[in-house]
Amino acid sequence: MIKVTLKIYDILGKEIASLIPPLWGGQEGLKPGSYNVEWDGTNYPSGVYFYKFTANGGAGDFTKTYKMILLK
Repeated sequence: MIKVTLKIYDILGKEIASLIPPLWGGQEGLKPGSYNVEWDGTNYPSGVYFYKFTANGGAGDFTKTYKMILLK
């Protein structure tokens, strides 16, 4: 089974949003493929944020963190 998460963090490293709740083996109907996820940053100030994608289980673990800039 594979656990997939997508979380957003502020510049201090505090988690501010979880866009994909932990999913085990597709219990929510998530199957292998490509997906689009939107984050509504309306309630957050302009600045630097990080989003972290993790997939654990299966043949191995994968974690990737990206930087993004929210401009209003």
